[in-house]
Amino acid sequence: MRIKSLTARVLLLTTVWSTVALVVIGLLISTLYRKSAERGFQDLLRAQLYNVINSVTIGDQGALSGSPQLGDLRFAQPKTGWYWVVEPLGTYTTAPLVSPSLGSALIPVPSVVEAPFDKNYERYYQVTDASGNRVQVAETEVVLDTDGRAARVRVTGNVDVVEDDVRTFSHSLYLALAGFGVGSLIVNALAILYGLKPLDKARAALERIRAGESEQLKGDFPREILPLANEVNALIDSNRRIVERARMQVGNLAHSLKTPIAVLLNEARVLEKSHGELVRSQAEAMQGQVQSYLNRARIAAQRGSVLARTDAEPALERLVRVMRRLNVDTEFDLVVSPPHLAVAMEQQDLEETVGNLLENAARFAKSRVRLSAVEAGEDVKGVEASARRHWVELAVEDDGPGLEPDQIREALKRGRRLDESKPGTGLGLSIVTEISNEYQGRLELSRGEWGGLKAKLILPGVTKDVA
Repeated sequence: MRIKSLTARVLLLTTVWSTVALVVIGLLISTLYRKSAERGFQDLLRAQLYNVINSVTIGDQGALSGSPQLGDLRFAQPKTGWYWVVEPLGTYTTAPLVSPSLGSALIPVPSVVEAPFDKNYERYYQVTDASGNRVQVAETEVVLDTDGRAARVRVTGNVDVVEDDVRTFSHSLYLALAGFGVGSLIVNALAILYGLKPLDKARAALERIRAGESEQLKGDFPREILPLANEVNALIDSNRRIVERARMQVGNLAHSLKTPIAVLLNEARVLEKSHGELVRSQAEAMQGQVQSYLNRARIAAQRGSVLARTDAEPALERLVRVMRRLNVDTEFDLVVSPPHLAVAMEQQDLEETVGNLLENAARFAKSRVRLSAVEAGEDVKGVEASARRHWVELAVEDDGPGLEPDQIREALKRGRRLDESKPGTGLGLSIVTEISNEYQGRLELSRGEWGGLKAKLILPGVTKDVA
């Protein structure tokens, strides 16, 4: 799964890196400490070994004598794993000397092949004593007098001492590293959040622009972000100038065509009925066509502008108010939910699309028309992918005769009029379709719950989720 948040990415990477680094450091320190403890343990046994050697002699009777005092009570306590043994070698025979802790027990001795002597004629190996203790043995052989009588000397120490020491150290080390790691992660998180705070300010500024509350990125941005903010502001200014220029050109063109078309319509009234009706219908069609293409040019000039926003409720209320005055015998209902619903369209485009639908509904309704505007579900199908993932559903429904599926297909064709007895040019639905398509929306026609026609518009809404 791809993480889209920059803050989350940085926090995740620092957390993973810190965790891996602390684990590696902990294992490394613990391993080094274990080696140091084992080396110190072996040095201790070696020192005790030579203490025993220095404390043992051969008496007048030819027997081994001596009472090594190693300064450790464990050599006097049974089954501790701390022992010393002095045994005669060769033809020299006498009773061996053993520590009180060993008593009559024996220490297993591997062969010289399994545990060879080193250059100092010492060897070290691990065995298990009769009590089940795992012991480290330090062993050597020495000549005790001028007659060449020799003895084998062994000193053992319990390996659990080293293991307990390493375990205690590792536990303290891991606790310390865990505390340090948690503290470091908190400090890193605070530093990252503080360092990326200007990006949050930039995002908030973009949200204000998207919501129509501001026209520029405003704020005290750091020098790393300031060029981006300046470029965005320049882009917004350029987009605004393009929109204004397009509107001005549209207005000029509409004004230049208004008079010729009006002249044609006036002349049509004085012509013979057959010819006059033809000229009038063609002039009206031309007027609708010109208005349609002018609308498309204007929408294309401003499409994609982050400043396109219209609050649905007041705009729709104005349309319904006008329709009530023009159609006093028809009841118009308006439902907007939620009340703060906003559409990402220019106001005049929204009014033109919905106005065309309301005119059609009023023309064919028996007594009632309903206009509703609600938030569309997240599973909206059939609309183009865009940066917006928020959609608004506008529906106009009447209680008229409605249309069959084949009639709906005909009605969406430019200039087609299914009922010639009603006034109009047949361009209304096609204009609605073109405008909604320009905004990456769509128009759907179906039979409503009252039996009449239901026209549903899916249009982009305004959302603050611009991150």
